[in-house]
Order: sequence, then C-alpha cells, then structure tokens
Amino acid sequence: MAFGRQKTQEPPVEPVGWAGVHTFVISSVERPVTNKRKRAVWGKPAVRVARGSKDLRVLAPCAYLGSAETQPAGLPSPPEQTLFEDPGARSLLCYVEMPVQVDGERRHLVRDGQGQLVGALTRVPPKHRPFKHSWRIEQPGHPEIVGRSDWTSGNAKEITGRVAGKLIGGILDAIGDLGAEGGDQRSRARALEWRAEDKVVMVSQGSEQVTVRAGWVDRRLAFALALIGDD
Repeated sequence: MAFGRQKTQEPPVEPVGWAGVHTFVISSVERPVTNKRKRAVWGKPAVRVARGSKDLRVLAPCAYLGSAETQPAGLPSPPEQTLFEDPGARSLLCYVEMPVQVDGERRHLVRDGQGQLVGALTRVPPKHRPFKHSWRIEQPGHPEIVGRSDWTSGNAKEITGRVAGKLIGGILDAIGDLGAEGGDQRSRARALEWRAEDKVVMVSQGSEQVTVRAGWVDRRLAFALALIGDD
C-alpha cells in the first residue's frame, strides 16, 4: 500500500519552431524553479523559449548548441557558436564563423546549414570615451540594424531623458557598490536597443535575453548575437 501524495508527472518539454520566436535565452535549464517546482531540471544547452503558466513554466528548446562530439568536420566555427535543429545534431541550422578584424571592427559572418550567407554582425569600437562599442547587423535585402546602449539610441529628446536617469541611477549604484564585501561586484549586462531606420526591431540584455520585435529579422542572426555575447 502506498502512502503519501504522489508527485504529478510533468509532460515532456516539446521543442518549438525557431523561425518565429520572440524572446529567448540560451540555457541548459529545461524546467526552472517555481512555487510548485522546488528543483530545476536540466537539459541540453539550447536556445530556449518560455512556455506554460508561472508555476509550471518550462524553457522549450528551438535550437541546440553544438559540442566537440557533434561538430561537423571542417566547419569554420567553434562548437559553442554552432546551432542544430535537433538534439541529435543531425540537422545543422547555422553557425558563426571565426571573426575577422577589418579597420578596427570585428566582423562575424553567419551561415546556414548549407553554407549560404545569412548575414553579418560587426562590433564597432567607440569613437570617443566614455562610450562603449556598438554593433551593426547586415541582413541581405533589409535595412542595416544598429545596436547601441539604450540610453544613447533614439532622437535627442529621448537621449537627454535617458542620460538624466542614468546619471541618477549611476550615483545610487556607485554608493551601493562601496558597501559590497571585498569591493567587487559582478558587472551588469548592458541593455541594447537595435534600430533599423530609427525603429526598434530588437532589444537585448547582454547575451542573457534577446527579444525580437520585427518579424523580418532573421532569428538566426539574433541567435548569433547571443552566442557571440556583447563583449
């Protein structure tokens, strides 16, 4: 005779199509901790999309990261910058080639499973201090996408308002950091706005979370951004 309450068996986490995702993360967590789930459940490293209710939230995979064991021979890309459509790594989705330096800019080409060009991501160094680097995404047949810190993008009025807010926030952050044990705090991933023809088509928080707002943006380029990281 069995005593006690039996645990409810959760259904398998089904993968979702990659082409139409909006907000995603790159993670190995398949079932995060919630009020009704006390322990996280892990899966393969993948591009993942949140699904389900708050208490039964899952992170469904839409593309799987490569590994040293699954990397196709001769591919000009490290495994951690290679994506597959299936967990068995039989169907190559896309990969990011090793970067090339051109006039101080770092250029990453993104190719599909057949080696055809999907687009390019370019890291652009800042022209003046204290500004940080920016990014440029080229997608054939579409306007150029420029990624900058959210407080330096937009029109003059938007920038002025953001600068004021950032100055106040920066002072408060600095005061808080003085009291940190050992004086060492993990730096926050910066927020970027990605604009094409002055319209925000994507936003990102470092490589931790990316949200695509324009349907025409090729998700493989957004995935590549998260794989490369904002460094």
